[in-house]
Amino acid sequence: MGHSIQIRILLLNEMEKLEKTLFRLEQGFELQFRLGPTLQGKAVTVYTNYPFPGEAFNREKFRSLEWENPTEREDDSDKYCKLNLQQAGSFQYYFLQGNEKSGGGYIVVDPILRVGADNHVLPLDCVTLQTFLAKCMGPFDEWESRLRVAKESGYNVIHFTPLQTLGLSRSCYSLADQLELNPDFSRPNKKYTWTDVGQLVEKLKKEWNILCITDVVYNHTATKSQWLQEHPESAYNLVNSPHLKPAWVLDRALWHLSCDVADGKYKERGVAALIENDHQMNCIRKIIWEDIFPKIHLWEFFQVDVDKAVEQFRGLLTQENRKTTKPDPKQHLKIIQDPEYRRLGCTVDMNVALATFIPHDNGPAAINECCSWFQKRIEELNSEKHQLMNYHQEQAVNCLLGNVFYERLAGHGPKLGPVTRKHPLVTRYFTFPFEEMPLSTEESMIHVPNKACFLMAHNGWVMGDDPLRNFAEPGSDVYLRRELICWGDSVKLRYGKKPEDCPYLWAHMKKYTEITATYFQGVRLDNCHSTPLHVAEYMLDAARKLQPNLYVVAELFTGSEDLDNIFVTRLGISSLIREAMSAYDSHEEGRLVYRYGGEPVGSFVQPCLRPLMPAIAHALFMDVTHDNECPIVHRSAYDALPSSTIVSMACCASGSTKGYDELVPHQISVVSEERFYTKWNPTASPSNFGEVNFQSGIIAARCAINKLHQELGAKGFIQVYVDQVDEDIVAVTRHSPSIHQSVVSVSRTAFRNPKTSFYSKEVPQMCIPGKIEEVVLEARTVERNTEPYRKDANSINGMPNITVEIREHIQLNESKIVKQAGITTKGPNEYIQEIEFENLSPGSVIIFRVSLDPHAQAAVGILRNHLTQFSPHFKSGSLAVDNTDPILKIPFASIASKLTLAELNQVLYRCESEEQEDGGGCYNIPNWSSLKYAGLQGLMSILAEIRPKNDLGHPFCDNLRSGDWMIDYVSNRLISRSGTIAEVGKWLQAMFFYLKQIPRYLIPCYFDAILIGAYTTLLDIAWKQMSSFVQNGSTFVKHLSLGSVQMCGVGKSPSLPLLSPSLMDVPCRLNEITREKEQCCVSLAAGLPHFSSGIFRCWGRDTFIALRGLLLITGRYLEARNIILAFAGTLRHGLIPNLLGEGTYARYNCRDAVWWWLQCIQDYCKMVPNGLDILRCPVSRMYPTDDSAPLSAGTLDQPLFEVIQEAMQRHMQGIQFRERNAGPQIDRNMKDEGFNITAGVDEETGFVYGGNRLNCGTWMDKMGESDRARNKGIPATPRDGSAVEIVGLSKSAVRWLLELSQKNIFPYHEVTVKRHGKVVRVSYDEWNRKIQDNFEKLFYVSEDPSDVNEKHSNLVHKRGIYKDSYGASSPWCDYQLRPNFTIAMVVAPELFTTEKAWKALEIAGEKLLGPLGMKTLDPDDMVYCGTYDNALDNDNYSLAKGFNYHQGPIPLERTSRTDQREWPILSFQL
Repeated sequence: MGHSIQIRILLLNEMEKLEKTLFRLEQGFELQFRLGPTLQGKAVTVYTNYPFPGEAFNREKFRSLEWENPTEREDDSDKYCKLNLQQAGSFQYYFLQGNEKSGGGYIVVDPILRVGADNHVLPLDCVTLQTFLAKCMGPFDEWESRLRVAKESGYNVIHFTPLQTLGLSRSCYSLADQLELNPDFSRPNKKYTWTDVGQLVEKLKKEWNILCITDVVYNHTATKSQWLQEHPESAYNLVNSPHLKPAWVLDRALWHLSCDVADGKYKERGVAALIENDHQMNCIRKIIWEDIFPKIHLWEFFQVDVDKAVEQFRGLLTQENRKTTKPDPKQHLKIIQDPEYRRLGCTVDMNVALATFIPHDNGPAAINECCSWFQKRIEELNSEKHQLMNYHQEQAVNCLLGNVFYERLAGHGPKLGPVTRKHPLVTRYFTFPFEEMPLSTEESMIHVPNKACFLMAHNGWVMGDDPLRNFAEPGSDVYLRRELICWGDSVKLRYGKKPEDCPYLWAHMKKYTEITATYFQGVRLDNCHSTPLHVAEYMLDAARKLQPNLYVVAELFTGSEDLDNIFVTRLGISSLIREAMSAYDSHEEGRLVYRYGGEPVGSFVQPCLRPLMPAIAHALFMDVTHDNECPIVHRSAYDALPSSTIVSMACCASGSTKGYDELVPHQISVVSEERFYTKWNPTASPSNFGEVNFQSGIIAARCAINKLHQELGAKGFIQVYVDQVDEDIVAVTRHSPSIHQSVVSVSRTAFRNPKTSFYSKEVPQMCIPGKIEEVVLEARTVERNTEPYRKDANSINGMPNITVEIREHIQLNESKIVKQAGITTKGPNEYIQEIEFENLSPGSVIIFRVSLDPHAQAAVGILRNHLTQFSPHFKSGSLAVDNTDPILKIPFASIASKLTLAELNQVLYRCESEEQEDGGGCYNIPNWSSLKYAGLQGLMSILAEIRPKNDLGHPFCDNLRSGDWMIDYVSNRLISRSGTIAEVGKWLQAMFFYLKQIPRYLIPCYFDAILIGAYTTLLDIAWKQMSSFVQNGSTFVKHLSLGSVQMCGVGKSPSLPLLSPSLMDVPCRLNEITREKEQCCVSLAAGLPHFSSGIFRCWGRDTFIALRGLLLITGRYLEARNIILAFAGTLRHGLIPNLLGEGTYARYNCRDAVWWWLQCIQDYCKMVPNGLDILRCPVSRMYPTDDSAPLSAGTLDQPLFEVIQEAMQRHMQGIQFRERNAGPQIDRNMKDEGFNITAGVDEETGFVYGGNRLNCGTWMDKMGESDRARNKGIPATPRDGSAVEIVGLSKSAVRWLLELSQKNIFPYHEVTVKRHGKVVRVSYDEWNRKIQDNFEKLFYVSEDPSDVNEKHSNLVHKRGIYKDSYGASSPWCDYQLRPNFTIAMVVAPELFTTEKAWKALEIAGEKLLGPLGMKTLDPDDMVYCGTYDNALDNDNYSLAKGFNYHQGPIPLERTSRTDQREWPILSFQL
């Protein structure tokens, strides 16, 4: 938490394509790419088009990023490559694994907006934008007086619709010339230019603190654009887009129909010029089907000329020397579309025809028969095209009639009146710049290039269409099916895929973009969802070269957040326009506020270094946009104030459109409106149509809420809470997490007109936590006695009879809306102000500024003061006091530094069964589950999941808010212990004393902050007590080393047998009951939680597999020594126990534990300073003979080297016994023969062998448990004979003892055994050589099938591997490929020939290696099954009750579950 720079980490995972995921970052952030779990250890290269510092951005130029590894360790956990983000825009990254692309995505860096003479920053969340229709601004020299209305209303961004020359329709978005300023802005004696506009924009920025943005329109241009006539290739015309010809013919036919209807020619058939009812609509449908479609034969554009094709086919058949083509069943005759779309111009592939229709001879009859079959097939194909066209025509009629209904019959439609040439039956889809002529004559023009090039497609939009598909390109039938909602005043532009496809258009639009970026600080992408992405990318790249911090806004209608994200990420959109008018009621309006802005109140404090989380697009939340209908029409004038207040309280950019504040009661049409906006005049009267001031509409209230919005954004009120008080009242809270002040708005909406609808006078009481400092604003929409609204001919005027009464910054007792306010408590420490309203009428708002009550404020300040020892983040709002608990005056690190690693086990970990042993248990969260650990890790694991997502609705957080149970559990659990652990508990208790005094909604946040500080400090203390390898290691190594703290602990009862009293430095404690000293050695749990306490805690095999990683590598040498010696004391039959059972309940049923034990002794001697001293340490023998009763510690001591020798000697002699108490009382599943234990050393090979078919003496020890599947008592993997890892471990032990004996460190040079009544001596040298000489000969599966050493060549199914065992009772088991040979490689590498070893490892890597470990069996093996479920009991012999535990599953996958018994294996690998 010590970072000051904001760092985000993006984990890369194999084949993770995140193009639809939005990652937002700010300039000044550092982005680190790190390898996720699936890419660890792999060669990965990250590429990005983010430029080098000082370089210009080039979207196509990618560079590789260099990996940095601060710890310089071998693993990849700390390796990262980074970008220091100093440039706004959209940037792509991808990564290669080797030479193959493995994933990628985009990042979006927000622009930094600046205003004022001092160029201060305007945060995106402070934006308050107002839209102006440029054509309603009037002459340019009057703009300032009209724009001043925005300034006085508190807006800081003005959005202009396009300022360019407009087309004939006068639509704001139909531009005749993208490069010229609209001449309407000039005077007869004064022509204004872009320079004048730029000077005004700059003045607004510096003097008024207002930024200006404007639209860019890339999709279309006005139909009469002069440049388009000179460059018709820039449009979709019938030359460059011949696929549109059928649609054009239909369009012209419909135009002629429309003219005939207008002229009354269809009156007798039921269709008059004025369409008034459904009967006329049905008549239109009938006319189209009976008159239009049969006449224009649209299907012919997709059909083959049958006669022509048959003649061509006949000619080919009758050619001399005709080659016979062999039929291809995959090729079928199909129509090939004529690229020029001529009637009956399509063809078929004659080669396919010749291969399909083959005459049986060359005679005329055969030829005729063959042509007849060919003709029949062509006619069938033509018929299919005819049917398809009928399908298209049916859709076209439906769409056409739907359009007619909307325009002429629908109540919400424009009611266009009679059909005329100005208002035709349907909008034309194509231009026709020629005199009218008969349809047949017109059609002849489509094949004349110098005329067809001027037959251009109009633009529009398609409801529900894929926004990533261009509906005018080949493959789309939108124009033919009449699915386009057409804009008849604009022509759709055809860019192609790159500038070379239409050079003039790209250059023209680039220049247009550059003019815009030169004079404006931002752009709105008009019709963004239909703009080709590659075009918008190109243009925005050009704009950002001139305006690096370009503010880009857009409105998308994709209907999908994933699709929205594609546009946002590819284009680097800064804010997506969202509209409150989309809300159907106040509840939905409030939901939008929560959705689009901020984080929840009481959110967690996020560290500076944290994962990069997916985001939603930053919102520009508008009460209404300029191209949507007027809210007064759909709601009421009274709703303008409350809805605008709700919008303004969102933690994002907010906005409105000019006319909303003035209460203009109709939509200001972007097409037909020609009047001018009003000017600012502080003294104007309400009846003055052309001027406005604070008495007009809601302007005064708008000014107040805009200023408040900007204040909240600038001062860090980033947390949001929305409360739906009742069906009309919405309360929105903005909260500052640093000073814990809130601003609460209460808005009573008026979606229904209060004059005509009922609203209850009973307003619910509101409870506001904390102390109300002031009423920031109270405002009511009221009527005044003026003339009613009358639409002015010259100015866009609002309703003069409605205004707002406002009062700002008053005390609560001065309020006219609040009747009374009382103070009550919620719980012991939370103060609530109860507000009772009396004049919160529909259309009213009241906004409170609220602080914590003084008591809670002081508690927060004290908490923050003590938290500064962990992070400087908490300095703001901190409060230093002298009267805190004395323990808080001591830094937590000083208190915790006295903890031992064994004590840290209690503070951080301990699972349920470990805690139960002490009379406790893990904390249970109601309606969820218990914590996995009683210590801090149990809490931190959950918090790590919910913190990045701010999941405050999690049951964990709910439990914290509901009461102090969890808080008290954390501290009391530690205080109940003694020593330093109790001191840590007291420190937490003292911190929690203040935590309990703050409002409940803040408790999860501060509880988390306290625990993070304590937890990270405790981890540092743990690592400081470990070896230099850990202290200087990578993050992976450090966190892996915590397994040592997790698995190694001291319980209430000693798990290990007592050590010799003569042994030095044995840890002791005072028994709480007997008050006597007792040994308290650390023991190692075999697994959590099921093998963690009582007699089932310690297992020999698991302990010594893990001891090297958990204790030796971490530097815990004393604990390692004690465990080695404790197990040595239990040696019996020459074996180390499998289940230790405190020694008295030991089971000696595993063959490998003793060899793992010996390996650990060897590792101890080599790794620990003066490690060889352990060989002379006293071992208290519990069982000096196989059959002796257990002896107490100190009765019989031996040096460790004698115990080692006994183990070696007993194996060479041979071990054979039956387990004590054999039967179901010690193993309910094992069959009788399984209790018979054997082990020994083969005289010829030196290999250790043992076991039988009914027991399992190695780590692959799954015993069948299912009666239903009939596998009970049958080991899944007996691995009897000589298991490869035991042979390797024994070789390691023998070689080591040989080396020690040669140096006279180990006093024995040989083992002495009796064979056939004679004493036989076998030297360690001989034993070592036997294993060496025989291992590869007998374990390696040669790639030579004739290898004489291979006894069962018929069982070989993979060559170049090492067997899993040798001499198994089921020989096929020897040949199974398992990972066990790799253990032998590690401990006894001298057994392996390098070339063979690498070959075997390559095969193992290919077949066994998984993302988190190695499969336990080759997937090619007939018994392989990789899915493990121990709870499953069915009839499947191989699966029931987890029988396949070691038949494929990767053991390390279990580390993510509760039962972690295989965890030590990972530690061993360390």
